[in-house]
Amino acid sequence: MATKIRLQRGGRKGYAFYSIVIADARAPRDGRFTEKIGSYNPNTNPATVDLNFDRALYWVEVGAQPTDTVRNILSREGVYLMKHLKGGIAKGAFDEAAAQRKFDAWKADKQKGLEKVAEAEKKAKVDAAKKALEAEKQVNEAIAKKVAEKKAAAAAAAAEAAAEAPAAEEAPAEA
Repeated sequence: MATKIRLQRGGRKGYAFYSIVIADARAPRDGRFTEKIGSYNPNTNPATVDLNFDRALYWVEVGAQPTDTVRNILSREGVYLMKHLKGGIAKGAFDEAAAQRKFDAWKADKQKGLEKVAEAEKKAKVDAAKKALEAEKQVNEAIAKKVAEKKAAAAAAAAEAAAEAPAAEEAPAEA
C-alpha cells in the first residue's frame, strides 16, 4: 500500500482549513485516512501549522510520500532536517547529542528570523499609521485655513455692511 501525507480540506466556503493526514494514495482527498498528524491554517498571517513532529518524522522515515504543499510544510517545521541528521547518526558522522544541538540551533535561528519579520511588519504598520496621521493633519490644516479665510471674508463683509448702514441712515435724514 502506497501511503501519502496529504492535506484534507475542512472549514467553510472561502475559509479553508486543512488537516495533515496519512492516507492511502488511492483514497479521495477528503476520504478515509490512516492517521491525523496535524493541521494547517493558511488564513492567518503567517500560516499556522500544528504538527505532531514525532509522528510526521516516523511516517517520512517509513517512506510515506508527501504532496508538494505538505513537503514544504514539513521542511519548514524541520522534519526533513531531523531525518537528515538521523541519517548522519546512522552513518556515524556524529552522535545524537550533536544532532540535537544542530537541530536546536537551526530552530532558534529560524525563530529569530520569524521574530525579525514580525517586528519589521509591526514597524511598517506603525510607520504607515504615522504617515496617514500626518496626511490627515495636513488636510485638516488646509480645511481650517479655508474656513478661517471664509470667516474673515464674512466678518469683513459684515463690517462693511455695518459701516454702510449708519451712513445710509444719515443720508435720508438730511434730505
